[in-house]
Amino acid sequence: MSGDVEQEYFSDGISEDITTDLSKISALAVTARNTAFTFKGQAVNVCEVARSVHVSHVLEGSVRKAGGRLRITAQLIDGATGEHLWAERYDRDLTDIFAIQDEISHAIVEALEVRLLPAERKAIEQRGTTSAEAYDLYLMARNCWIAGDFSDARRVGRVIRICQQAIDIDPDYAQAWALIALGQAHVFHGIGPNEGSDDGAVAAARALALDPNIAEARLPMAWRLVVRGKFDEANEELAEAMRINPDSWEVNKEAARLFYRQRRIAEATVHLERAIRIVDADFHGWGMLLACYLAQEDGARAKECARRIISLVEDVVARDPDNGIALAIGANSFAAVEQWGQARQWVSRAERFDSGNLFMRYNLAFGLAEIFKDQDAAIAMIAPVLAKGGPSTIRLAAVDPNLDGLREKARFQEMMDDAYRRLGMKPIVAIPQEAVAPLRS
Repeated sequence: MSGDVEQEYFSDGISEDITTDLSKISALAVTARNTAFTFKGQAVNVCEVARSVHVSHVLEGSVRKAGGRLRITAQLIDGATGEHLWAERYDRDLTDIFAIQDEISHAIVEALEVRLLPAERKAIEQRGTTSAEAYDLYLMARNCWIAGDFSDARRVGRVIRICQQAIDIDPDYAQAWALIALGQAHVFHGIGPNEGSDDGAVAAARALALDPNIAEARLPMAWRLVVRGKFDEANEELAEAMRINPDSWEVNKEAARLFYRQRRIAEATVHLERAIRIVDADFHGWGMLLACYLAQEDGARAKECARRIISLVEDVVARDPDNGIALAIGANSFAAVEQWGQARQWVSRAERFDSGNLFMRYNLAFGLAEIFKDQDAAIAMIAPVLAKGGPSTIRLAAVDPNLDGLREKARFQEMMDDAYRRLGMKPIVAIPQEAVAPLRS
């Protein structure tokens, strides 16, 4: 309810932190961030909200930050009667932000007459840093990470730079180290010749040394193990990350990407479905989910997914007409619901506006192969990707079930062989999906 767009990252971050704090209390069941945020900025009837999401109580409030001052209001409301059980206003210096969050969490516990276990009390008082300035920077970086375009390298660069400023202030800020690690791993394992960069493992190790309970810091480790063929060890890292924080958007999305590369499509689907429930606006996550449904030949769910994607990417393209990855995922989605004219138009726009985007080309290639059923166009689309992509990209192309239809094409195999020779890699054989045993995690 802050009402200030430029400070939205700060109010969102505080709201998410309080949600996380309350979720650590075993006596409370707290709705996920994405569910609660659907009501952000709206004038709502609290009792109707409570009924719609099946909760007994609602916490609402506002955050305003100006210079070094904060004004935070919060009220806990009975969802059945609409009565206020507790309300408070805080006019403090920014440096008091951690104390305010602790006071809000403890006040809610007292108002609900919930017994707080000693370990839970300790858990909700852990902030990762004592610097309000570093915390402000981290919230800014995390908002950029969640809200930005997954394919935009500039976005990742901004996230890393902002987090670097945070750890310059507080070198022991584990969450900032973990986000740096995620950004570095994203670039290293992305669709492109990125393997000369840092894979994030060093920053992830630093984060885990400071706080072994940061689930997201285990993801770069899992990526490093997967690309080295150590799948069992990688899956152990994923299982531990999921044990620590099963409601993390990053954990679920990266688990899905890693399982997809292992052709464990059913498991990838489960985690993607969870990830988009957490961050519904992530059109790339929806695009990955469409790929999973196609790989499983689930036409009904693929069409339902495609319709949701179209509603998201039309808004993105209206704001950013040259967004190649949004155009590619949109083209695949229009094709999935048999709007062929629109689909072909978006393919043409993506090629015209963003032809050098290898990430866009890869996504269009699997769509052309699997949805459009145009293998020659798919091979032409993916050719620059295989000619320029690094080892991580070639490994994905070698096992992607949505490219299975191209593997018998001599031209595709020639391009893969050229990529193996260029990178000094041994050929990789795709495992039939029916031969992949379910993962135990």
